[in-house]
Amino acid sequence: MTDSEKMDLLLEKMSCMESRMTNMEAKMSNMESKMSNMESKVSNMESKMSNMESEVSDIKTNNAELGKNITSIKLTLENEIRVNIQRVAEGHLDLSRNLHEAMRPSNEIEMLSIRVRALESEVRDLKRQIS
Repeated sequence: MTDSEKMDLLLEKMSCMESRMTNMEAKMSNMESKMSNMESKVSNMESKMSNMESEVSDIKTNNAELGKNITSIKLTLENEIRVNIQRVAEGHLDLSRNLHEAMRPSNEIEMLSIRVRALESEVRDLKRQIS
């Protein structure tokens, strides 16, 4: 093989390598742009995750406050409202008993009134029979 053939072969291989290098550079450039795009997406995701973490923290705080409020309401119901309802019920029972006791004489008076009317009518009948 002559020097010129060798040189031609070398030039051919060099041009093949050059085309491969150009192809590789294009692929690398494409990869770089994809990596850059991926980095921006990851950065965006990180900021969203940070947002979500702060929102979850707020939700936990609100949930704890709600728990305290519910406990407070339960205690109020148990210690104050139930006791007051019980007192009202006991007072109502006393009033009901007093009403029934107050109504007893009235009922007795009505029964006596009915008896008196019956006796009056019997006395009238006896007076008619005697006269």
